[in-house]
Amino acid sequence: MSRLRLTFACGDYDRTRALEEGTVRPDGIELTYLRLPVEETFFRMMRHQEFEVAEMSLSSYVLSLRNDPSPFVALPVYTSRMFRHGALYCHADSGITTPEDLRGKRIGTPEYQLTACVWMRGILADRHDVPVDSVSYFTGGQETPGRIEKAGVDLPDSLRISRIPEDRTLAQMLAEGEIDALCTPRVPSPFTAGDPRVRRVFPDVVAAEKEYYAATGIFPVMHVVVIRRDVYDRHRWVAQSLYKALLSAKDAAYDTLYDTSALRFMLPWLTPQLEEARELMGRDYWSYGVEGNRETLATFLRYHHEQGLSARRWEPEELFAPESLEAAVI
Repeated sequence: MSRLRLTFACGDYDRTRALEEGTVRPDGIELTYLRLPVEETFFRMMRHQEFEVAEMSLSSYVLSLRNDPSPFVALPVYTSRMFRHGALYCHADSGITTPEDLRGKRIGTPEYQLTACVWMRGILADRHDVPVDSVSYFTGGQETPGRIEKAGVDLPDSLRISRIPEDRTLAQMLAEGEIDALCTPRVPSPFTAGDPRVRRVFPDVVAAEKEYYAATGIFPVMHVVVIRRDVYDRHRWVAQSLYKALLSAKDAAYDTLYDTSALRFMLPWLTPQLEEARELMGRDYWSYGVEGNRETLATFLRYHHEQGLSARRWEPEELFAPESLEAAVI
């Protein structure tokens, strides 16, 4: 009996590896897994809708909802979650010693709409007295000139946003003091190279992120999984099949991560770090679905709206295929 052939573009993750290897197979689906860098997946899906199923930036997905009908339907599967206090860098002579010092500064960001940057702008506004309109933003390529917003944005006039020169990069401008700070999901090359002119805004990132989680209970969602609208409209059952499979793949990753016979990843204290995470955040700290993540999703959607990226404030349930929000019980 033939199975529906779908292509799934996604990153290289322990939580999706069972799908890539074929040890977990979605009901009724023959899945071709394309392991791609996230920037390439997002760009190709947003600009050309090349894949039937893909990992997608949460911010870009919410932006796509302004279309009627929207081109994608999401599943409450969070292929990437990450605290982002470590995404803020500053020039050593910028006068920034605390996050509050970012007020009035020049902050680079590869794209204004990046999910990591939406989160950090919201956290800075909520917890560090840095309103979104209190800084000047500069967008462009971080390491290579010419990056553009993959999803068009229509922002309020109260925001000061400029494109950097076409022959410059944000990494260069940060190192040379042409911008005061940089908010980016990828570590900038001057920091990686040990350039003393560049440092993190939060010097003890782990402590800041643990304090944030203790105060809010939020483990930020970065990426979701989306189904192309035409595929979803023709085969509504695909949403539940994919959701079940992705959930099974994640649960399998939990099990293998806690195998102490040999370290699965090159982290010397992987096991105690895992145990610490479970103690702080619960055993299912990387949960899927809406209910266990309602406050996290609602906070992001508030930030997205407050930062001028969405015309109205969406509710968490509105983001996802209804078939993925409930399941049969016996």
